[in-house]
Amino acid sequence: MSAILRLTRETVAIELRRGTFEITIDGKDVGSIQNHETVEKPIDPGHHTLRMRAGRYSSREFSFDVADGDAIDLRCHGAAIWPIWVASIVKPDLGITVKHA
Repeated sequence: MSAILRLTRETVAIELRRGTFEITIDGKDVGSIQNHETVEKPIDPGHHTLRMRAGRYSSREFSFDVADGDAIDLRCHGAAIWPIWVASIVKPDLGITVKHA
C-alpha cells in the first residue's frame, strides 16, 4: 500500500517570502506548491524527511513518520514577520516554516 502527504501553503499574515516553493522528500524533488494551494503526494509508509526551497531560502529539514494507509497533514509558509525575514538573509533555513497542520 502507500500513504499520503498532504501539504498546504497558508499563512495568517502577509507572506514576505513569495513565489513557488519546491518540495523535496527524502532528498528527491517531487513537485512544487504555490500560495493558497494544497498538494497531495503518495509516499511509502515509514520515516521521511521534507524540505521546502525557494531559491537560496529553505525550510529546516522536517522529519515525520507515516503508517501504511494513513495520511499526514502539514502546513508551510514563507517568513511572515520582518525580523525572521531579515534573519533568513544570514540563515537561509529560516525563510520557510513547515509544521503539523
